[in-house]
Amino acid sequence: MRPETVLGVVVIGVGLARPVMAQQQPTQERRPRAAADTARKDVSLGEVVVSASKVEESILQSPVTVEKLSPRQLRLTPAPSFFDAIEHIKGVQVITPSLSFKVINARGFTNTTNVRFVQLVDGIDNQAPHIGGPIGNVLGPSDLDINTVEIVPGTAAALYGLNAINGLANFTTKNPFLTEGLSVQQKTGINHVNDPNTGARPFSETSVRYAKALTPKLAFKVNGTYLRGYDWIANDQTELNPAGNATTGLVGADNPARDPVNSYGNESSNRSNLTLGGKSYSVARTGYNEQDVVDYHLQTIRYDAALHYKLTPRAELAYTYRGAILDNVYQRSNRFRLEDYRLQQHALQLTSPVVQARVYLTQENTGKSYNLRSAAENLDRSVKPDAQWNEDYRGAWNTAVGQGQTVAQAHATARAAADAGRLQPGTPEFQQRLTTLATINNWDQGAALRVQAEMLHAEGQVNIGQAVRQAGGRGLPAWADLLVGADHRTYFIQPDGNYFINPEKGRDPYSTLTYGKTGGFVQAGAHLLGDKIRLTATLRADKNDYFSTRFNPRLTAVYSPTQHHNFRVSYQSGYRFPSLFEGFSNVNSGQVKRIGGLRVMSDGVFENSYLRSSIDAYNTAVTAAINANTTSTSTDEKRKQAIAQNQGRLVKNPYTYLRPEYVKSLEMGYKAALLAEGRLLLDVDFYYNSYRDFIAQVEAYVPKTTATDLNSIATALSNRATQDRYRLWTNAQSQVYNYGGSLGLRYDVASGYLAGANVTYARLDRTKSGDGLEDGFNTPRWAYNLSLGNEKVYKNFGFGLNYRWQARYYSQTFLVSGYVPAYSTLDAQVSYVLPAPNLRFKLGATNILNNYYVSFLGGPSVGGLYYLSVTYGL
Repeated sequence: MRPETVLGVVVIGVGLARPVMAQQQPTQERRPRAAADTARKDVSLGEVVVSASKVEESILQSPVTVEKLSPRQLRLTPAPSFFDAIEHIKGVQVITPSLSFKVINARGFTNTTNVRFVQLVDGIDNQAPHIGGPIGNVLGPSDLDINTVEIVPGTAAALYGLNAINGLANFTTKNPFLTEGLSVQQKTGINHVNDPNTGARPFSETSVRYAKALTPKLAFKVNGTYLRGYDWIANDQTELNPAGNATTGLVGADNPARDPVNSYGNESSNRSNLTLGGKSYSVARTGYNEQDVVDYHLQTIRYDAALHYKLTPRAELAYTYRGAILDNVYQRSNRFRLEDYRLQQHALQLTSPVVQARVYLTQENTGKSYNLRSAAENLDRSVKPDAQWNEDYRGAWNTAVGQGQTVAQAHATARAAADAGRLQPGTPEFQQRLTTLATINNWDQGAALRVQAEMLHAEGQVNIGQAVRQAGGRGLPAWADLLVGADHRTYFIQPDGNYFINPEKGRDPYSTLTYGKTGGFVQAGAHLLGDKIRLTATLRADKNDYFSTRFNPRLTAVYSPTQHHNFRVSYQSGYRFPSLFEGFSNVNSGQVKRIGGLRVMSDGVFENSYLRSSIDAYNTAVTAAINANTTSTSTDEKRKQAIAQNQGRLVKNPYTYLRPEYVKSLEMGYKAALLAEGRLLLDVDFYYNSYRDFIAQVEAYVPKTTATDLNSIATALSNRATQDRYRLWTNAQSQVYNYGGSLGLRYDVASGYLAGANVTYARLDRTKSGDGLEDGFNTPRWAYNLSLGNEKVYKNFGFGLNYRWQARYYSQTFLVSGYVPAYSTLDAQVSYVLPAPNLRFKLGATNILNNYYVSFLGGPSVGGLYYLSVTYGL
């Protein structure tokens, strides 16, 4: 490792970082500092990152864009936690499905279970196995144990695999050898101020950390966090089906097929076509608002313990156990209440300058969780099945019209009659039925989410260049580096019969389902012209079950004419293999069966199905033709004629079984430390990406008929009872291009102020042969952040300010599509440090102006969170 260069980026309390995301190793540069030393504003170009190349390197000379939050920046942030502070990083987009569940993404194609972005803690993936992505930071470190945050916004699959095609985050925790003692933190606050859906609610988070070096070679640490609060509320009443009965003139509140965004049980699968008075009407069940079927009280319990042993002064073996129990709201295609949801992880790591190795096991149990949509629709159906409800509706409508009511009045009367005996929110009977449905593991009858999954991962790497240099340097030129690594991962699912089954022929459908991948990489590097030019070439290979071997190359170059100016360029590609849910799901969901896209799951469905989009258009046309037919022929004859006229609208499903998703990425950038002592850090980057084979969902229905003529097929697809409905995971046929860039400035003023500004631009360039199936880009074109802070603006008083603005963007999901309005937030904090008892007080607020906003459609409305944090021992 080359020595650090002095004169540049501000680092306070940060020394030489550990190699390859291992625990920090004590070095000569990382000597203990006296109080007077700590008070100095040290400036160092040696701020070290490791996520970009899996070896230690100066952040200025990283071959790809790397963003970092240092301990000083974390102390200055007005965000209530380090995880919330990530939203202000250049190039990063964060969405909020829940107060305690945020999703990180970069460079477009954001969704609420972002499986394209990897989240690591000390190099360990902390995803929930069956989801394929992390649940916020519930399996991550607390604010007391976080050391630094590194973000790579962009493809990192060549080194990490792990489906990191949009980027990765790595959270480095504190080493117990270097940070001993007891730390305690209490946060107390309120949210939902002036919320029309509820009154102000309390928020509380308590964290404890204790670390001790028992001997010069043995140390341990333990952490615990307990959070309680009231979640943000989703109550968007925007109409999703405004034209459901436009051909009959029934719109707005008169539309009997209304479907507000956050109302469930009235979706397309909960509607029937009823012939009333010679016309065809689309009529939906009444459904319930989200607030009716969910408990918004949230709770998170996190805990971890680690035992570290020094094999040599620079080699360390560590065992870590992490666990979490949580209650909150989660969203993928539907919204879920996660209740008594449990995650735990065992990890063993070896870290040294030459060898890095880790093996870990993550276990997931969804506990008492349930699907809000299934709960709502089965609350209705448990009182009265669809067929009976439709019959009651039809009879009451006919009676009302016969009594002289208008058509719109008759529909209102019919709904009231059909809903007789319907369970009312807030009553004991309603709550008892909801509790029962949450235990029934079949979404056609209940709502339970019952999944048990495990993920076993093992990896290792050897820094051959470092090993050769330690052995005397023979066999490898001094200017060359060589790194090799390999990994294996296997998922284990215990099928529940509803969410997953074992589909292999000849196997018990309830026997353990396994899904695995093996990969490896070789990386060669060269330092030329006195280290002015740094080149690396990486080749990765991955073999996944059900797929052939895929190769990912990466080429990077960094040119540093001086220590203060660094130009970089890189080209790389990456594959994303289907997650467990995408490949193997087997969910009965509201009379639509969602099945994985692997042939073993969906054999025969693709070939025999028709696109739901074309079926909807066809049935809309059939309804319009029936309602426009004023002849005296019977309704059945009108329907036959309408079917014959419009059956050509039906489109056979053109999609097929899953393939891995693929991206090619070109990135260029410039990073410099400017002005006196390099106090101004400038970072500019630009990227251009090409995506192929987006993994997405398509709805397609199979007619229940053995006849092959189009008229028979069309007749079957005009009636919900004569078709099998599927939502299939498949690949888009589009090739998608997007580009963007960002510019960031960070200025460390000699008087102690730290100022920052960054702007991010992201654009969907074009779609070649677009089929509209690819995941929505779901990303604002422009976003910027401004920050200013000083830990000692006056004596022991400090402050921090962050302002963020992002443009409106088009959001496309299976739950709802439309525009997310632009929004801005101002976060602020004031702090006071009491040195003698080591107390730090922080009074802060996020969205201090309390302007409620949504970060994605279908999600909750987010207001201000006001808090007081008291920390002892830091």
